[in-house]
Amino acid sequence: MKVLAALLLSLSLYRPQALPKLPAPSAHPQEQPARNGGRWYLAETGHAVYCYGPVRIVQHPDGGLQRVATFCQGEKLVVPLKD
Repeated sequence: MKVLAALLLSLSLYRPQALPKLPAPSAHPQEQPARNGGRWYLAETGHAVYCYGPVRIVQHPDGGLQRVATFCQGEKLVVPLKD
């Protein structure tokens, strides 16, 4: 009787947690939705960059000031601008 009670108790306490299903990998990568309100800027390298954030002035470690565009397209968050 004790064995049966222990078995029923152990079965009632153990509940396997359901793992969330992973999405199936798709052949085509999803593109990010387009943002509104961006502008084109001329980067210090001479290339045009499209940025969504405001233009800021940051201080260099050597003491100089530099205008930068923020939240630019691609992997760059901050791009130095050509004056």
